[in-house]
Amino acid sequence: MSFADVGYEEMLSRARALKTVLAERAETCERLRRLPDETERDLHEAGLFRVAQPKRVGGAELDVRIFVDAAAELAQVCPSTAWNFGNLASHHWMLGYCDPRIQDEIWDVSPDTLIATSLAFPCGKGRKVDGGWEVTGRWPLSSGVDNSDWNMLGFIVRERDDGPPVDHRFALCHRSQYEIIDTWHAVGLAGTGSKDVATTKLYVPDYRTISAWAMNGKPHAGSAVNPGLLWRLPLLALGPYVLSGVMLGCAQGAYETVVGAARKRNATSSGQPVGASQAIQIKVAEASARIDTAEMLMRAVCGHAMAVARSGQEPQHADKLRYRRDAFFSVRLSFEAVNILMNVAGSSGLYLKNSMQRLFRDAHACNAHVMFSPDVQAPLFGAHQLGMSGPPPLM
Repeated sequence: MSFADVGYEEMLSRARALKTVLAERAETCERLRRLPDETERDLHEAGLFRVAQPKRVGGAELDVRIFVDAAAELAQVCPSTAWNFGNLASHHWMLGYCDPRIQDEIWDVSPDTLIATSLAFPCGKGRKVDGGWEVTGRWPLSSGVDNSDWNMLGFIVRERDDGPPVDHRFALCHRSQYEIIDTWHAVGLAGTGSKDVATTKLYVPDYRTISAWAMNGKPHAGSAVNPGLLWRLPLLALGPYVLSGVMLGCAQGAYETVVGAARKRNATSSGQPVGASQAIQIKVAEASARIDTAEMLMRAVCGHAMAVARSGQEPQHADKLRYRRDAFFSVRLSFEAVNILMNVAGSSGLYLKNSMQRLFRDAHACNAHVMFSPDVQAPLFGAHQLGMSGPPPLM
């Protein structure tokens, strides 16, 4: 099926149309600890997995902002599903940077083929051999791996075992070539199936690998067949926005759930309407401002990146650092909003029948991602602004 003629608003409408059934399946998704087969099928039929796939193979090839907007819609009712959407859809985008031979190898079988990944580069090591690489490692957090036929596994290249990294690469491996290890028993984002995978001395031909540095917005191996705007973007600098909409959606869903209930609820301690409390009114305003600001920041970054690509210019290092800065900060605003709203919900938010407890747990799990860590991401921007030299960040 081709989605090349499906526009932005239509694709977003398809995401919204799934929310009722995804809400009904949210508990099942957590219990399975992976994306339910029915949900995978629904996402395929809607074309959501192919929002950033080249039109030449039937993908929609939409503006990168679709990740933020569509993930936010889905996450309002099932953050685990939204997380898998963002991850798995983005790997079609990543594949577009690779050697056309591996693109054809995967998409010629089926353009619906799903690809998982693990960005934990230090967990893998690669040794150059004739015609390719020998890759060994055990990688955590390979979200959606149960639903995927391929995987992109990050590994570090060193000239000697105790030497510094000289390259960070991805190896594209078929499901038959790696072991899936069932480690995913988690308090949040439980339905993402983010299990470990492992290989030992796996031979991967050169054309099935790509240096992460090749995804920096300059011409790359895939440019000849994928000249569109998406493949002129600095993918790793924009990587957080593939998933930041999940946290935004958690906050938006929490707001609708908690504020909607507060309009009709009386406080158990006083019997008075919850909404009559000035303290509650202030919390609602604080949460709302954070959510709106986070959404504006995320959308502004995506818009800026697309405008740079449209102009034909190469992205600047300072812009890439700002993209990462705004990612962690907008996610933190959304995270703070969820916590504020949990305080508004009070004890009612603790019940398993209340979706707020899931949104709260999933927001905390989302916040643990390294792309959203102020301790990791903020110093990249701060050091640059202060003129401090150091190794260039991978973006």
